[in-house]
Amino acid sequence: MSTITAQTDFDVKGLCIAAPGKSDVDDFVRLINEKLAPAGVNTLVLRVDFGYEYKSRPELRSGNPLSETDVKKIVSACKKHNINLIPQVNLLGHQSWASEIGKLLEVYPQFDETPSIKLPAEYKWPNPDGLYCKSYCPQHPDVHAVVFDLVDEIIEVFESDAFHAGMDEVFYIAHDDCERCKGGDPAVLFAGEVAKIRNHLAQNDKKLWIWGDRLIDGKTTGIGLWEGSYNNTHRAIDLISKDVVINDWHYEKAHATPVLFASKGFDVIACPWRTPEVATNQVKMIGMLKNNASGEMKPRYKGIMHTFWSGARTFIDGMNDVEKAKDDPSVKTFKELVKVW
Repeated sequence: MSTITAQTDFDVKGLCIAAPGKSDVDDFVRLINEKLAPAGVNTLVLRVDFGYEYKSRPELRSGNPLSETDVKKIVSACKKHNINLIPQVNLLGHQSWASEIGKLLEVYPQFDETPSIKLPAEYKWPNPDGLYCKSYCPQHPDVHAVVFDLVDEIIEVFESDAFHAGMDEVFYIAHDDCERCKGGDPAVLFAGEVAKIRNHLAQNDKKLWIWGDRLIDGKTTGIGLWEGSYNNTHRAIDLISKDVVINDWHYEKAHATPVLFASKGFDVIACPWRTPEVATNQVKMIGMLKNNASGEMKPRYKGIMHTFWSGARTFIDGMNDVEKAKDDPSVKTFKELVKVW
């Protein structure tokens, strides 16, 4: 396979993808060796969530989780190619999906921010409850003892210098259903949760990465409910530590919001998904911003990270031109992205 020549000087040329299933680990390692490294990928965010054989909290293992041996195969491949490997466990939001409760709230229902709102047998959006995904209560006195056990263990096994906490699309926060949070300021609560996670990581010199959508005013910008905030969490941008790394995802247009984050003092990474033109425009935008930035702003434009939201098996097959997956739009976008980054 011929190596693709890099066209930019980005610090981050990344891929965010679900951790592979146990039976796909060896194929995923081959993908790293034969496809990702030659394409210039230097950062790999793996969405692990509860798919690891946690020893500290075995009750939070999902079915057929990755073992330490499985993870070390991936760690070894990434080290071989100098790829920065960062694990992700969704914190705060995304504690349910459609009609399925996530493992944390299944095992610890007392952490639910909205205990009286039940998941429907058939999920639809919009709905009367404003239900997209459940959140845990950031002010529950016991929640951080549990989630930080997961965070510490997953960072250690992945031998990582950073942790991705997700924290995107948090619709349930300061909810009237929560006896601790009702009446609170969503921005203060969101910023407080970011601070708790960031400060916990900083004790061991680890960095926090999060998605940026909750820090964008979705109404004023017109970016909307998903890629921006309608529930006033956006004011937290002025309340959180500047060493939090922002993953600024936009999937329909190459919105110029990296300027917002960089001007506030954050390192920022633009993140596309399934539209090649958007991805290539994001590369051009970050390049333009770096080239025209002040000395202070220039290093904050870190680069670009592709996001893949189907299973790792689909990505593996798509990258290997397996018929059933080769036309996946996100795979096609990634293939176009690596030609220009």
